[in-house]
Amino acid sequence: VQLQASGGGLVQAGGSLRLSCTASGFTFSGSTLGWFRQVPGKEREFVAVMRWGDRRTNYPVSVKGRFSISRDIAKNTVYLQMNSLKPEDTAVYYCAAVPGNPTWSALSSSRTYDYWGQGTQVTVSS
Repeated sequence: VQLQASGGGLVQAGGSLRLSCTASGFTFSGSTLGWFRQVPGKEREFVAVMRWGDRRTNYPVSVKGRFSISRDIAKNTVYLQMNSLKPEDTAVYYCAAVPGNPTWSALSSSRTYDYWGQGTQVTVSS
């Protein structure tokens, strides 16, 4: 199983990026998909999730209204559209997946997810 994240880079504050994550050896069909981010010295932080069954999404307050998660099951790919980026969004971004529908309260915990991408760096300059 391998998840490959891409799309990171350097962008000015107020700009946009779209991250992609494609899986091999694993199908996103039937899986709940998430994005997390991490800066050095801090714990991995929840950014977005789309639950499989009902396609409900959830975001922390810090990114709500600016970030949007979507998926293309035919392409086995999950996306994170990031708009109105801020310097505090600078981090390594990771995609994650877990089969099925975890309980809603567990979706923001990194421990819920079985599979992880390698991370892609996003740097937002002021």
